[in-house]
Amino acid sequence: MAHEARHYEKLPASAVRCRLCPHNCRIEPGEVGTCRVRRNDQGTLVSLIYERVTSVGLDPIEKKPLYHFYPGTSILSLGTVGCNFSCVFCQNWQISQARSLAGSGPLLAEEAVREASRRGAVGIAYTYNEPTIWFEYVLDTARLAREAGLKNVLVTNGYINREPLEELLPVIDALNIDLKSMDREFYLKLCGGSLEPVLKTITRAAASALVEVTHLVIPGHNDSDDQFRRLSDWVAGEVGPDTPTHLSAYFPHYRLQAPPTSLADLQRAYHIFCERLNYVYLGNVTAEEGSNTRCPHCGALAIERLGYRCTNHLRPGALCPECGHRLPVVMPGNDPLSTEENTVNTHKGVRE
Repeated sequence: MAHEARHYEKLPASAVRCRLCPHNCRIEPGEVGTCRVRRNDQGTLVSLIYERVTSVGLDPIEKKPLYHFYPGTSILSLGTVGCNFSCVFCQNWQISQARSLAGSGPLLAEEAVREASRRGAVGIAYTYNEPTIWFEYVLDTARLAREAGLKNVLVTNGYINREPLEELLPVIDALNIDLKSMDREFYLKLCGGSLEPVLKTITRAAASALVEVTHLVIPGHNDSDDQFRRLSDWVAGEVGPDTPTHLSAYFPHYRLQAPPTSLADLQRAYHIFCERLNYVYLGNVTAEEGSNTRCPHCGALAIERLGYRCTNHLRPGALCPECGHRLPVVMPGNDPLSTEENTVNTHKGVRE
């Protein structure tokens, strides 16, 4: 059943202007916006996906990927259909670019929270497709989850306007945000969006929650040394050198048929990113380097990973097992919600 949307304005002749994301779609009666899941019903903007899910699964939190948030725990992952981008390389295009609700089923917010608690999850991750276009459901579910003592995670492209972002962030504990390129033309031509709003979302979110960045390396499109340096320089300078950053391998999907990312190219990116960033990880490949978390002060092994299995060697308070340096890892004992003295903030750095 359609659910009235938030963040829109009514226009003459029963048109509406959606203000959820930077597309700011003008939507005529009976039409949908760019995301295809917000429709104008006779002058009222409604969400077609409220309480509609395509995917529900219990995942290792490292799969999101989040490497610095409750390592070794499981999280209930929820997804629906639609996206406000049209990336030609989308890895989940079957649901993100879907033009109908076929394959989705109902899941009340209360049921999602009960399921997460029943399965022993640390919280709920809104993922698989773009969760910000699921705004109303994510907000309602996240509020209930927070009341139940659960964590909330967004895996997002970061393409959201400031006002709805400010409404959502108070109930979000961690985010993994895609930063696809520092090239504006890349976003325009390959994603159907713009770069600047994504950068603003990353810096704003990092001021109040744990943020990890993911960069998909696509041969021939965003894989030059200069592009790697521009992106890693921006993350280090604007968010902080302690920002966990994931470099993922591309495989041909959807409409783009570039060759898959080679391990050598991913390792080249890894070494460039490590020049500015303390925590760089490799995804979608099997490689010895780029899997584990090491203390940037003494090099000691802090979190050891084999696939999605991990062994946490950190002392209470996320302290290095060797030198006692505090690492920017949120875990029981240094959760920002449970103590003011141990707030983790990747934008400002970690308090010693």
